[in-house]
Amino acid sequence: QVQLVESGGGLVQPGGSLRLSCKLSGSIFSAPSMGWYRQAPGKQRELVASITTSKTTNFADSVKGRFTISRDNAKDTVYLQMNTLKPEDSAVYYCSAYLQSRTYWGQGTQVTVSS
Repeated sequence: QVQLVESGGGLVQPGGSLRLSCKLSGSIFSAPSMGWYRQAPGKQRELVASITTSKTTNFADSVKGRFTISRDNAKDTVYLQMNTLKPEDSAVYYCSAYLQSRTYWGQGTQVTVSS
């Protein structure tokens, strides 16, 4: 019954912005940690950003200063604001949530940065 659904991906030009959303449903508990990972074709999945219920955040070095992660604890929704996008940011972005000693994953949303 626990579900993670991402939205907001799409095609954007270099230097542009996108905002991804992910909503957790089916749990009476708020996830202690939620985050975003991404995976490009032929590449390993990597952590982009994470955030706890206390709003402590972590970012990959490659996105620091460009991306912002936030969450609405009451709605169990996490957001990823992506600014100054680069072609190397192109990937499938996956939402994740950790709660009750388990990690859950969304199905992913495609982000393509191209002229």
